[in-house]
Amino acid sequence: MSCPYQCSHEVEQMCRVAKGVKHGPAPIPEEGKWVESKQISDISGLTHGVGWCAPQQGACKLTLNVKDGVIQEALVETLGCSGMTHSAAMAAEVLTGKTILEALNSDLVCDAINVAMRELFLQIAYGRTQTAFSEGGLPIGAGLEYLGKGKRSQVGTMFSTLAKGPRYLEMAEGYVLEIGLDANDEIIGYKFVHLGKMMEAIRKGTEPGEAYNANVKSYGRFDEAVKKIDPRKE
Repeated sequence: MSCPYQCSHEVEQMCRVAKGVKHGPAPIPEEGKWVESKQISDISGLTHGVGWCAPQQGACKLTLNVKDGVIQEALVETLGCSGMTHSAAMAAEVLTGKTILEALNSDLVCDAINVAMRELFLQIAYGRTQTAFSEGGLPIGAGLEYLGKGKRSQVGTMFSTLAKGPRYLEMAEGYVLEIGLDANDEIIGYKFVHLGKMMEAIRKGTEPGEAYNANVKSYGRFDEAVKKIDPRKE
């Protein structure tokens, strides 16, 4: 049996030795099934990955929902770099409809998004997905559930100095308005406005002031605070 590809002279002179046992790919878990993945169309799953750019000034969390090798849903969340938001807008258009191999080899505009795609490819190709043991996987649109009320990313923003201590700026609950301190000047709670819920109310016709007041809440022992400060100014 001759080789269909160009071979070295040494290989051409060798006799053929038959291959005995057929060593197929190890089965991987995919949406409640065990699959011997041999081609891109064999791959399905929903999962997340995080990427970063070379100067590490920004990061991307990428969520993909893949069915039969094709990206059906993409959630692109970026942090730390203003230009990344525009890159994410373009990447969202690029990703859906591509196979995961095409997406891996596509210019997703921003290094952080490209790295996130690389990390996701590894997880998905090896069956390390969130839906590995979920029969049928998750429906298209499941990624939006990670955003919660108002469809906003879960963001935590804190700033701290040795001289002046920590400042809570934004929590999963919302934009922090005030932090409460006890008699020892230690944080015991905070007041926040849930921007997602507030904007939803405004979009539905509620007056902005009313929507704002309705979505101002507190966490911890804020009401017991001896002192309350604006974390962005005081």
